[in-house]
Amino acid sequence: MLTAADYDALIVTLKLASLTTLILLLIGTPLAWWLARSRWRFKFLIESLIALPLVLPPTVLGFYLLIMLGANGPIGGAMTALGLQPLAFSFSGLVIGSVFYSLPFVVQPLQNAFASIGSRPMEVAATLRASPLDRFFSVAIPLARPGFLTAAVLGFAHTVGEFGVVLMIGGNIPGETQVLSIAIYDHVESLEYTQAHWLSAGLLIFSFLLLLSVYALNRQQLLLRS
Repeated sequence: MLTAADYDALIVTLKLASLTTLILLLIGTPLAWWLARSRWRFKFLIESLIALPLVLPPTVLGFYLLIMLGANGPIGGAMTALGLQPLAFSFSGLVIGSVFYSLPFVVQPLQNAFASIGSRPMEVAATLRASPLDRFFSVAIPLARPGFLTAAVLGFAHTVGEFGVVLMIGGNIPGETQVLSIAIYDHVESLEYTQAHWLSAGLLIFSFLLLLSVYALNRQQLLLRS
């Protein structure tokens, strides 16, 4: 059976994934809109930076974030000089690392959704004297709704499954920075395979159901449009 520490890890994981997904949607929406609409010739540089966590080992990203957020790093050092605690080995540090690590899983689905809209609906809205902001919220956002669903689910699920980044930045502090993936690792190291099975099976079923809901809803949207 699960221990009290496992339930604490579950709460930390859900809080981390929810907050990270919210931040990513707020940051990723305007960024994805710009990437989908911009004709800047060097746009590929931004796209490459965003996609970097897809190919970069999580420990590498976690290491450099740890350097930046630690007491001797540029960000952590500035916070220490202001009398604040460094962000390394804290829940806030976990959120920052998760935002960087899950960024492409939110931006890319949104970018594809915005790009699939095309220019015609926006031009029609412009002829009706809708402002750019009105066109974005009344035309682009509703048409890109499946992309928002995919982005939110992928960002949430990817954050739930993090290991390397959160371990490097947050360490393994029960009730504060210990997430489910680290709790599973601890159980395996202690040869507590029953607890590891419970947590692993729960994450497996949860992830499958999330993806199943996304594909089912996207399929329904395609059928409605056709």
